[in-house]
Amino acid sequence: MGKVTGFLEIDRQVHKYQPASDRIRHFREFTLPMSDKEVEKQAARCMDCGIPFCHGPTGCPIHNQIPDWNDLVYNGDWDSAIRNLHSTNNFPEFTGRICPAPCEEACTLNLEDIPVAIKTVEQAIADKAYETGHIRPYPPEKKTGKRVAIIGSGPAGMSAAQQLGRAGHDVHVYERESRPGGLMRYGIPDFKIEKHYIDRRIEQMQGEGVTFHCGVNVGVDKPVAELLAEYDAVLYCGGSETPRPANIPGDDLSGVYDAMPYLVQQNRRVGGEPIQSVAWPSHPIIAGGQHVVVVGGGDTASDCIGTAFRQGAVRVTQLDIRPQPPEKEDKLAVWPYWATKMRTSSSQAEGAEREFQVATLEFIGEDGQLTGVRCCEVDEKRKPIAGTEFVIRADLAFIAIGFAGPASDSVMRELDGEIRTVTDSRRSKNVEANDRDYKTSIDRLYAAGDVRRGQSLVVWAIREGRQAARSIDEALMGSTVLPR
Repeated sequence: MGKVTGFLEIDRQVHKYQPASDRIRHFREFTLPMSDKEVEKQAARCMDCGIPFCHGPTGCPIHNQIPDWNDLVYNGDWDSAIRNLHSTNNFPEFTGRICPAPCEEACTLNLEDIPVAIKTVEQAIADKAYETGHIRPYPPEKKTGKRVAIIGSGPAGMSAAQQLGRAGHDVHVYERESRPGGLMRYGIPDFKIEKHYIDRRIEQMQGEGVTFHCGVNVGVDKPVAELLAEYDAVLYCGGSETPRPANIPGDDLSGVYDAMPYLVQQNRRVGGEPIQSVAWPSHPIIAGGQHVVVVGGGDTASDCIGTAFRQGAVRVTQLDIRPQPPEKEDKLAVWPYWATKMRTSSSQAEGAEREFQVATLEFIGEDGQLTGVRCCEVDEKRKPIAGTEFVIRADLAFIAIGFAGPASDSVMRELDGEIRTVTDSRRSKNVEANDRDYKTSIDRLYAAGDVRRGQSLVVWAIREGRQAARSIDEALMGSTVLPR
């Protein structure tokens, strides 16, 4: 695969970024493009490693055939590369931008901290395919006469809809917000993925016969029971949207918010939409001129940091209760699995002050308005250490500590008492459905994505949507040719 000695001759190179001082002045993507020749050289680094840990249980959840399309790119066959990539991934331009790339973590070259630039190559393949007109509608040759409804238009719903539509079914996607895309559109900032990439895929899917019904809140505007009566199968892909409760004293002060209303508002501003969301109603939240504290250490917290800087925050402090990870992992102990080590996101690199092993004790305020956050250091068991309390000035605080399950005000409220749920190891209450057939406890109702597995990655949502589509197709037709 690739050039046999490429990994010895060619240095690893990935997309470079605009300087932080420039990129915080706008909400656009800030990666600098690489030429085709540069990308082909990076693909040439893919070595003939024998066992490609980059895909399978140790790497890519959707089993992208990474060595194969690296070889195709190295040899200049970009057309075959996108066909190969699409055989496992409906939306490589999404994952090429926002996936954390467990494939690179599992790359054999990562034993020396120089993995193949898989994510960079993947994005380049998808972007070039659009430039050359290779991504266009592929409507089915014949229709089956079967109808499928999908609740939710995030990556799980989108991938399932495309697979089922191409299998010949009449697919209708119901989305409560004004545009499709779910939290990929409204929760992930434009500086990570601009939303015209989603729009292009929606147009492709519409050209393949998929119908989108936006502004329809299933469980409120249209009952699930009505969908089950109208369609042969219904797939629930509502995501995990209930914020995990922090239970921190003072969290009712003005100036303290869950992360998602803040992120959704800004995405709607950038998209030219009114800031009020069906799922995340809130008055305007702007960080300009403010001292901001972000509680939490994950991707959502990082997105809050980048958004706050772009809005003109004076200072942004991130509080993470976890210990500061080591700069470098013990490769022999963890490879090829995802390692716990010090990682700095592009948003954090824009100037965030990071506090590790710190607990948030209380939000402090005057006259109902947030003025500060009282904190303390904690030990390895997250127990407060006496005498370590301190206060950070804060005009705004965002709680970004994860999600506890699907929204409870629509589908789950209607199906309460009928649909079985299960609480996972993270104490998230999710819809119960296995990952073989994705069937729920209600006949002909399936569930996939974060609504079933709990909060996760876009790449996992794509995988579950594809697998659920295969299960539905097989149930409707008695057999299926859709890949798992």
